[in-house]
Order: sequence, then structure tokens, then C-alpha cells
Amino acid sequence: MRPRIVFLVVVAFVLAVLSVTRRTMAAPRAIPRPQREAIAREIEAQLRETNDLSKPNVVARLLSLYPDTGRIVSATAGGMITSRDTLAEGLRYFWNNVGRNMREPRWEWDRFVIDVLAPDAAVMTATYHVPHRTPQGQPHVIGGAWTAALVKRGGRWLIIQEHLSDSPAAPTPVDSARADSATHRGH
Repeated sequence: MRPRIVFLVVVAFVLAVLSVTRRTMAAPRAIPRPQREAIAREIEAQLRETNDLSKPNVVARLLSLYPDTGRIVSATAGGMITSRDTLAEGLRYFWNNVGRNMREPRWEWDRFVIDVLAPDAAVMTATYHVPHRTPQGQPHVIGGAWTAALVKRGGRWLIIQEHLSDSPAAPTPVDSARADSATHRGH
């Protein structure tokens, strides 16, 4: 991704978080540590439950992380969408064309960092990976980092802004052989 695009995405995300917490900034209120920790645990538990790929209705569960109304901003792979319908279409496309071909997928969380901004607003960054087997039985892993601004509505934490960053693909044996060959030829 070009540095300028990354910079613009980061600036847009920060501005979104600031707009969500505007009332908190206008009238700051300290959130006691036990409450912050409880909120962080609640968010983490909800994400772990929702992203459990061993359970049915994967797309519906993933889509439940987003509000039914209002704007949603989701940035990934150098693109950005701003509607729930487009997000839902993208989730269905991914699951029907990639997810269903994964054999024995397991969503594994590596690390969560959750900053609670208010009793009903938080920012989460987490890293994850999804080990699975290809349809041919070969081991494969996808993963990345996920940053999201969340608000609590109707007893659930919902994502209103997010940025997903894929981990770089590990070179395949063929790619490694080509790189070694090019290095030895002086390229």
C-alpha cells in the first residue's frame, strides 16, 4: 500500500474515533480501571464468540458485529466501503468463494489491545490467524491485524469503523526457489 493511502486511512480512522468520543472529550469522565477491564473482556469475548468458525451461520454471525442502520466504514486491501449492504455482500462473497473452501478452519487470536474511551465506546486492535487446509489438503494460513472503533448499542458492541490489514503471504516453495535462483544469477 502506498504511504499516502496508509496515511489517509489512519487520519480518517483517528477522526472517526474522535467524533465518536466527542461528548467524552467535552466532559471528560474517568472510567475506573475495573470497569475498563470488564468492558475490554466483554468486547474480547464477543469477538471470540462471533468469529468461531466451527459454528454455523458464519456470515450472519460476522455481520452481527455491525449496526443495522447508520454508516459503517470498512477499509481493507487499499479499498473502503461505507454501507452495510456492501459490507454484507463482501462477507458473503468471501465466505462463499474462500471460506467454504477452507478445511478445518480455526480463527485464532494472537493479541488484543482494547482502549475503553467511554462506557459505550472503545477502540480495539487485534492480531489473528486462521490455520486451515486447502481443498487439496495442503496446510495454509491467512491472518492479519484488525483495528475497529466500537460503540455499545442494545447491549452489544458494534463496529462502526474498521481497518483490516492482511499479513504478508509466506513465500511458497516455488517462490523461494525463484528468489534463490534470481539471487544466484545476480538479479
